Amino acid sequence: MPSLKTIAVAMSGGVDSSAVAAMLRAEGHEVVGLTLQLWNQRRLAGHEGMPEAVQGRCCSLDDVYDARRVAETIGIPYYVVNQEERFERDVVRPFVEQYLSGRTPIPCSLCNNHLKFDQLLIVARQIGADALATGHYARVEFDEPRGRWLLKRPADRSKDQTYFLFGLTQEQLSRTLFPLGEMTKPEVRELARRHGLALAEKPDSQEICFVPGGDYKKFLEAYLAERGDSLPETAGELVSTDGKVMGEHSGVHNFTVGQRKGLGVATGSPLYVLEIKGDTGQVIVGDQENLYSRSLRVQRTNLIAAEDLPEPMRVMVKIRHRHEAAAANVERSGEDEILVRFDQPQRAITPGQAAVFYDGDVVVGGGWIA
Repeated sequence: MPSLKTIAVAMSGGVDSSAVAAMLRAEGHEVVGLTLQLWNQRRLAGHEGMPEAVQGRCCSLDDVYDARRVAETIGIPYYVVNQEERFERDVVRPFVEQYLSGRTPIPCSLCNNHLKFDQLLIVARQIGADALATGHYARVEFDEPRGRWLLKRPADRSKDQTYFLFGLTQEQLSRTLFPLGEMTKPEVRELARRHGLALAEKPDSQEICFVPGGDYKKFLEAYLAERGDSLPETAGELVSTDGKVMGEHSGVHNFTVGQRKGLGVATGSPLYVLEIKGDTGQVIVGDQENLYSRSLRVQRTNLIAAEDLPEPMRVMVKIRHRHEAAAANVERSGEDEILVRFDQPQRAITPGQAAVFYDGDVVVGGGWIA
């Protein structure tokens, strides 16, 4: 760990970031805890279909309380930075708009790329901190031959979070520390126990912070109702690959690529959602073999390990967080577009998700699937 005068720690209220703060404090660094207040978990409570109480999520008010308690335990200053307005503007509203257009967005990546690191690094600089440390399972290092900061996969592959961090810039990486990059989750919990942290056994958050129960449809309805709006009319037809109308549906936001259940049509063999056309309201369905594709295009790209792709490159590509990276060629196909060609067809390539490129442990870069 570099000998830094002051380190700001992004404290989410979970065991990982709490262990980071305790570890850095024990090493003698000046540590300041920062928590972003992003979403009022009680905001939509009581709306039809929404739970009254919310548990098991990141960035909740309970997490703010837990982070403050850890800061008091280890004896560091602690501040809450309210970013609810920007979170709604840059994460929640784009999430709603993309779902209503038939895409399947990743709000955690949007939040990391466009809000968390951006705002926390600004605050860190304002309080005189030399760097920002987080509890993400990833590694960052400077590569002298390339003259670039690299984002790398962690030692504990089961906790790898680099997929959600592909949008980090060189400037952000240069001021970010990932102290858990060489540790496993059990080791982190043991570290928290040694430092006497009450939340050492706290379960990991599993859900998107503003979508209780993972029910996107209920969230969309409640969010729009709160704003005095209703769900827009996105009903349309279920259409087979040969153009035959199989039935009708109540809205494109009810579907995602690869979905099999809840299509509302019965045939002799299972049907899957192959494509969602938000402009026409058509949902294309077909057999499972039609779900596989050899190529995709990504836009709004960010390259980390290289400044550009002057020629095609061999990489491994993940098309969702739990996807096993697959071998592919990537090449520049436009000013802000990269073409990915897989060696083997991949199942359920989903617009709105991210495609992240790896060269061994190194994150080459990534972008949003068009």
